[in-house]
Amino acid sequence: MSPRPHTVTRGLTAAAAITLLTGAGIAVAAQQASAAAGCRVTYSANSWSTGFTGNVSVTNLGDPITGGWNLAWDFAGNQRITQGWSATITQSGQHVTAANPSWAPGLASNASATFGFNADYSGTNASPTSFSLNGVACTGTPTTTPPTTPPTSPTTPPTTPPTSPPTSQPPGSKADNPYAGAKGYVNPEWKAKADAEPGGSRVSSNPTAVWIDRIAAIEGTTGSSSNGSMGVEDHLDAALAQGAGYIQFVIYNLPGRDCSALASNGELGVNDLPRYKSEYIDPIAAIQSRAKYAGLRIINIIEIDSLPNLITNTNVATCATMKSNGGYVQGVGYALNKLGAIGNVYNYIDAAHHGWIGWDTNFGPTADIMLQAAQASGNVKNVHGFITNTANYSALTEPYFTINSSVNGTSVRQSKWVDWNQYVDELSFAQGFRSKLVSVGFDSGIGMLIDTSRNGWGGSGRPTAASTSTAVDTFVNQSRIDRRIHAGNWCNQDGAGLGERPRSAPAAGIDAYVWVKPPGESDGSSTLIPNNEGKGFDRMCDPTYTGNERNGNSMTGALSGAPISGAWFSAQFRQLMANAYPPLS
Repeated sequence: MSPRPHTVTRGLTAAAAITLLTGAGIAVAAQQASAAAGCRVTYSANSWSTGFTGNVSVTNLGDPITGGWNLAWDFAGNQRITQGWSATITQSGQHVTAANPSWAPGLASNASATFGFNADYSGTNASPTSFSLNGVACTGTPTTTPPTTPPTSPTTPPTTPPTSPPTSQPPGSKADNPYAGAKGYVNPEWKAKADAEPGGSRVSSNPTAVWIDRIAAIEGTTGSSSNGSMGVEDHLDAALAQGAGYIQFVIYNLPGRDCSALASNGELGVNDLPRYKSEYIDPIAAIQSRAKYAGLRIINIIEIDSLPNLITNTNVATCATMKSNGGYVQGVGYALNKLGAIGNVYNYIDAAHHGWIGWDTNFGPTADIMLQAAQASGNVKNVHGFITNTANYSALTEPYFTINSSVNGTSVRQSKWVDWNQYVDELSFAQGFRSKLVSVGFDSGIGMLIDTSRNGWGGSGRPTAASTSTAVDTFVNQSRIDRRIHAGNWCNQDGAGLGERPRSAPAAGIDAYVWVKPPGESDGSSTLIPNNEGKGFDRMCDPTYTGNERNGNSMTGALSGAPISGAWFSAQFRQLMANAYPPLS
């Protein structure tokens, strides 16, 4: 995906919603449908000091319901629902009605529907004792789990409580590092492509992220160059079958997506924020919140190449529009809110890379706009951390010089390659940006991820020692392991290699090295390739292009023969293996 320079001038159709009412409020009447002959309800509540998460499962024991269903009950106390998912929930006084979401109106015989909500209360949080489905009492033996007892010692409850407790943490908490001690999900669709390449089995069992880059990918589609027939639910089910502890998704479909690039433009126009919410985020949240996935750590990478564009590339018309209409900030905020409310979901916002925002003019303003997006979600704790270098090639570390190095009295910052940046590699940048994010208002416990899928830079071109030159440009160019022509080059870079394999807690402040960009998937086509997937042609992917202001008017360094973004690029995958560092055995 497109890095940017330091120039400041770079399926399912609807969502479950909740209507919050005061005691005298009027709710829209739930859709009436044929009554069921019987039903059974499982209700559980997980409490913290002044609130709780409710999880409800209703099983239809009667005839199939085809025209819509609603489940009703009364609270015994002063419980007040504040947020819900996978059902349209209304409350008036103590009476609650949960109606089917628009995308799932039916309930077959012996089928179950599951939904949840967050609520506050004071005093006693007694479970409801009776329920009715479409007006008919549920006479099947009910199952209720007594509410958990809040802790007696002084604690600070989460402002946005979880929807269901992960199995390895107490209710209301999340793992500090979701990667620690957990087995990663191996995407079988990517694995099959990697295994088909000579030597691909050496790396095909590494966990990679699943990209949800358009609405159709939620359910899966066979007509895409990037996604396969497996949808979000299919991948989650496969993760359970693998015994995985975590799974990674890339949430990537903002209106006016990737506003300063063409290879990765999306399907939604600049004014399609309502569609992004109702047709994209809401259905994903509904699937991820299902009770059967509660023991799986679901990691969402939130909207790469979005917020930093509002700092560096507002000279591009689409970027200027997305800044003025608030589409990126509000879209990211909405995604954080809906997904962050799920107890086993962990949101990591994309934070570009050092070659994009490592300059002082970009560094602080980017942190500030990320805070705005988090605040737009209603709670900055909806952000578990950040990821750098997503789908990019910046070296993890430069072993032969640092930002503090000098050559014959001249700082390496004055070299053409470093160009006055404050960082020379991703690890130092990620750690430095983490400190900045905490200083502007993010939680001190946030963790960072670094995408190391394609930043190994091994092979015969890798330096083995620092240069002995006394000229700063020559010293840096002979010493750096990042062999790109310019740090602003981002598309299918010739000479790149697989980087560090995915692992947790590799360095201070870093939750994990990850492979979010699946190695072998193209960044964009080398020439114009007509397609119906919204993928344009960006000259930065053309190996004959002589560049622009964003890469210092340099050659692009892109490989030839590349397909559209997300499609399998066999030649690149083989080169990535050949140039892997650490080397493959």
